[in-house]
Amino acid sequence: MADSAAQVDLALAFREAFRHHPSGVAVISADAGDGPVALTVGSLISIGTAPPTVAFSLSDHSSAGARMRHAASMVVHFMRTENLALARLCATSGADRFGPGVVWDRLPGGEPFYPEVRTRFRARPLETLVLRGATLVVAELTDASLAVPDPAPEDSSMVYLDRRWHGLRPLG
Repeated sequence: MADSAAQVDLALAFREAFRHHPSGVAVISADAGDGPVALTVGSLISIGTAPPTVAFSLSDHSSAGARMRHAASMVVHFMRTENLALARLCATSGADRFGPGVVWDRLPGGEPFYPEVRTRFRARPLETLVLRGATLVVAELTDASLAVPDPAPEDSSMVYLDRRWHGLRPLG
């Protein structure tokens, strides 16, 4: 598939392509027994509905991701524009995601969660695939806290594109 007319650095092309490929925003939180951790991901994908299953990647460069790999369960938070500050906090390296001023709680099973996020699921990892630089986690969604249907999702949906957070508007 290489075009002889234009030699392109593959890593550069990859980064550039994904800078212009919007992704939904989620925060994953967990506690493997050594304290709560959370991180923002743009890699959340749906796998199937029976049972409800998702997948996401954890970077080897993330200390939260390294600790999260050992958790027996976690919470997947679906972020909206109203949760921008929390999404930024959980995306900031070295930030205290459970410190003073951060509202959080625990589910009956002990998983940390952010009550301000209206749509969230408790999840349990089913499989992991260790790759160079990351681990792909496949998780079954086991419990839900679902927001009332939003009459205008384009006003509250959040995507990450070109290293910035965006709302969403229909094109047509």
